[in-house]
Amino acid sequence: MEMQYRPYESFKKLGKPLEGLDEIPIRGATGGEPQSRSTESIPDLKLGQLFKHHWKDWVVIVLLFITAVVLNVIYPFRRYIGSFNIDSVKYPHKDNTVPTWSVPIFAVLFPIFVFLGYFFKRRNVRDLHHAILGILTASFLTGVITEAIKNGVGRPRPDFFWRCFPDGNQMFDEITGNVLCHGTASVIKEGYKSFPSGHASWSFAGLGYLSFYLAGKVVVFDKRGFTWRLSLIVLPLLGAAMVAVSRVDDYWHYWQDVFVGGLLGLTVAYFCYKQHFPDFGDENSGHPHPHLHITLPLAPYVSEHDSLHPIHSTRPVINGRSHDGWANGGSYDIENGS
Repeated sequence: MEMQYRPYESFKKLGKPLEGLDEIPIRGATGGEPQSRSTESIPDLKLGQLFKHHWKDWVVIVLLFITAVVLNVIYPFRRYIGSFNIDSVKYPHKDNTVPTWSVPIFAVLFPIFVFLGYFFKRRNVRDLHHAILGILTASFLTGVITEAIKNGVGRPRPDFFWRCFPDGNQMFDEITGNVLCHGTASVIKEGYKSFPSGHASWSFAGLGYLSFYLAGKVVVFDKRGFTWRLSLIVLPLLGAAMVAVSRVDDYWHYWQDVFVGGLLGLTVAYFCYKQHFPDFGDENSGHPHPHLHITLPLAPYVSEHDSLHPIHSTRPVINGRSHDGWANGGSYDIENGS
């Protein structure tokens, strides 16, 4: 017998709608293979709808930001530095080539301007929302991890000597042999935060996310061999790499600090991008995940008043089973499932 299909709206009669399905496209009623994203009808969404659906995610963003600020205020572990190894941290104390205040501008705000530019061209609200949510998650999560490791390790920066003894007069504890710094307190505090590099991790988190975003939009791995596409996605990574190199040139970090920081930021950026967008080699590369694709068969379903099959969740019950799967030839499609 040919299977018939019921649109999602009819299942609202069950009571509470399926979570997330009030704002996503529902597939056609012809059965067969799922349509591609290029031909799928995606309704226009309001940004407020997406904020409402992802309000928990935005709360997490705020909490991550607050946590990063608190971790930055906490005094890091004061690693032992004695007279026998003080010369290893005697590099010149210089100003930052890339100021700290500029990192959020080029690593977060600049990518967001790129997302906005794409939005004004395509008018895809879901793409804009997920892109911004993803990069903020990547940036603040990277910031929390970086600051936590900095505080726990307490590695002195290469220029720690001049932070501790700005006049060059060395002082050590007579009993422990540890340094007795007489420099500016805030400068000394920063002197214990060498590993990993925050500039490198933040730069690779933000610009790395931008690189992944561009890779998806231009379909970089479409097996057509366009070099300009690969060059386009390398540019943000090159910018992040130059920021990391500047940290070594300024004697604020060792090469290990920037290497680990960059790897950390890029890894977090990749997983945050994957949370909202498919792989670069996917046929839907560059399109944000639509949460759920679901095909519901027209079959007897249990009402909320059926005492034998009470509804305890937001999923419809069909033939005695939820839409996770059901017997007697029923079919469903969740994220291109079967």
